[in-house]
Amino acid sequence: MIGRQPTGAVPGVVISSVITEGLTVRANGKPARLAVIDDEGHVLASGEQVAREAEAVAINAYRALLEGDGRLVFSSKPIPFVMPPDER
Repeated sequence: MIGRQPTGAVPGVVISSVITEGLTVRANGKPARLAVIDDEGHVLASGEQVAREAEAVAINAYRALLEGDGRLVFSSKPIPFVMPPDER
């Protein structure tokens, strides 16, 4: 897994990262958001908070690899879920 990883597997979707800005997503050239969706199709979390969490987990895993601390798995803490008022 060291080295450049293949990207572009999702047609029309571009996920990019700028070190000072974090992850951004575009779908068919328009701004889009990352989301966490359960098996039933419910959106549990979406947007900038999910992008920041995904980036943090990836960076922490990469840093651990570089530091050689022996960890192969990194997990985030649960993202607080707030149900939208219209779904309560």
